Amino acid sequence: MASTKGVVRFSVSLPPTLVREFDEVRRKMGYGNRSKAVHDAFRGFISENEWTYEDTAEITGAVIMLYYLDKPDLLNQIVRTQHEFESVVSSSMHVHLTKNKCLEIVGVKGKAKDVKGLTRELTTKKGVKQLKFVAIAL
Repeated sequence: MASTKGVVRFSVSLPPTLVREFDEVRRKMGYGNRSKAVHDAFRGFISENEWTYEDTAEITGAVIMLYYLDKPDLLNQIVRTQHEFESVVSSSMHVHLTKNKCLEIVGVKGKAKDVKGLTRELTTKKGVKQLKFVAIAL
């Protein structure tokens, strides 16, 4: 590993198909070179995963949830859960997808353990079909 002017250079071994796919996507996204694209990929990997190991870490991001309204009282349960975790819930947006299918985006900021608790509570509600947490680096 060589370091020059605050930059660390190192080599990585990857399958040729993965490199071709990466180069194709980075070009379509407008990246002029691999370095910036790899930098952003590393930053994304860290911010998406680091929070899962540190309960006391301060994190920010969004809980994205798809649910169906065919379960009685589900919407009230979701709202009650958000109020139970008001220390981390900043805001929410409700999107009507179909007559009985909705998307909820919940902005969160706070201790990782509290965000984990919120996502655990929401995931286990009957009618919640998919939930994803997207962490953003502070």
